[in-house]
Amino acid sequence: MALKKIINKPEDFVDELTESLLLAHPDRLRAASADRRALVRADAPVPSRVGIVTGGGSGHLPLFLGYVGQGLATGVAVGNVFSSPSAEQIAAATRASDGGAGVLYLYGNYGGDIYNFDLAADIVAAEGIATATVLGTDDILSAPRGRESTRRGVAGLFFAYKTAGAAADRGDDLEGVREIAQRTVDATRTMGVGLSPTILPAAGRPTFTLADGEMEVGIGIHGEPGSHRGPLESADEITDRFLTEILAELDPAPGQRVAVLVNGLGATPLEELYLVYRRAHQVLAERGVVIHRRYIGEFATSLEMAGASLSLLLLDDELAELLDAPAASPFFSQGQPAPVRPAARAVDGVPGSGGDAPSEVRVRRTGSPSALRALLLDVLPALPAHAEELRALDARLGDGDLGITVSAGAEAVREALLGLPEDVHAADLLRAAGVAFASANPSTFAALVGTGLLHAAAEVDGVAGPTAADAARITEAVARRVQERGGARRGDKTFLDVLLAVAEALSGTADARSAAEAAVAAAERTVAETRELASSRGRAAWVGQRSVGEADPGSVAVLRFLEALRDRVG
Repeated sequence: MALKKIINKPEDFVDELTESLLLAHPDRLRAASADRRALVRADAPVPSRVGIVTGGGSGHLPLFLGYVGQGLATGVAVGNVFSSPSAEQIAAATRASDGGAGVLYLYGNYGGDIYNFDLAADIVAAEGIATATVLGTDDILSAPRGRESTRRGVAGLFFAYKTAGAAADRGDDLEGVREIAQRTVDATRTMGVGLSPTILPAAGRPTFTLADGEMEVGIGIHGEPGSHRGPLESADEITDRFLTEILAELDPAPGQRVAVLVNGLGATPLEELYLVYRRAHQVLAERGVVIHRRYIGEFATSLEMAGASLSLLLLDDELAELLDAPAASPFFSQGQPAPVRPAARAVDGVPGSGGDAPSEVRVRRTGSPSALRALLLDVLPALPAHAEELRALDARLGDGDLGITVSAGAEAVREALLGLPEDVHAADLLRAAGVAFASANPSTFAALVGTGLLHAAAEVDGVAGPTAADAARITEAVARRVQERGGARRGDKTFLDVLLAVAEALSGTADARSAAEAAVAAAERTVAETRELASSRGRAAWVGQRSVGEADPGSVAVLRFLEALRDRVG
């Protein structure tokens, strides 16, 4: 399938999209970051109200971007097509959305998004902003019963935006808004069918293939495989498939109320969506279920994918009231919400991109040159030389982006350190390094390293200039947070294995040179030992037994860093 899109340069697609939205809707949206990857409603923050920040990859409009507005989300962080936004972009949206009552993170259950939102929560926590998180998990066929918390978030996330946004508008506190969002997620189920793939602008290739006359039931909004592939069925047959699964789980009693959402995935005529609604209406009426509200159109798309999904929300009285409340965004309007104030001043010729920049985080100075800063500035330029080795290792076990992640991260950290004073406090140095590394090329590895460094910063908050004796404590802190956020255990064949071994080896070392040598020896030994294990976490786990005999890419990345550090320690 040839690339056939109305775009300019594929690499400019997302940036031109956000610029276009600001130009088209200056009365409703403004940028909260210089790169325009963090957008907020024009009147954000709303004083004394909980903010709601969402985000995810581009390519799903109006999902994420389209639900920033009154009675909905306050802000959004925008990633590349089908890719997570960075932690710093999420943090920028959070700062601009915080009216003093905290911020709810409300987004779909995808690994890269989770790591980066969690890291953003760490970043803004250091600035005094409280956050809570609710994940959309409505995609019924992405995991079986009993594992609902692992399901993907798809079109049903719209319902959570609507009820949580209304709860925030009425003045609920952070825990109250979180509870409403979670209750909505728990009462929502979605099932979809794909008829043709999407084509990513940067790749120029379809995300999957279907033969003529085929459909795939349960397909994800990124083209993730479904549960059934077979001949195309009629609208009624497809809808009956949806309802059989959804009603089996929600099991509404006669007289109970539901909200119905029929969603097009990007290339399905509205007429066909109405045929799905017709059958859903018939089946629900036969069961005596009352349709309280219905929504038919495009609410969560996948570029030009053909197909549709059906979502049901089982309502109680409070959720029904919140669903009925007024709301308005550039892509969704209901009722008559209060008018917003005029858009902020223009910046760089883009209306609505003004507003106050986030305040600079205070950087402490010790009065003595930082040996850690000087050492890292010497070590970091050596890491891009290993990019091809890391790419090749990661291509065999993962997605092949580790070389880029480490190279871009090393350069970003170096630039961040150069921007700090020579006598910067160690904790502030580690915080800056964590944010820079995580934001340079958002990925699971980058986010885990970033959150580990932020946790280590808290460990040395009272130590102006850490010595070799503090190295074990810093490494232990990084390992502890990586384990908490990533869920890995020792022996899962991840870079956690190396961190734990290095922390143990550093304990009791007397000086910088002996510490560096002990760290490298422990890392080398661990890489060799875990090579013979099967990977048990992340994308590498999908390879199964084929991972046996391969070195873990993240562990090798840590080893190369330690080797460079050892070579530069006197």
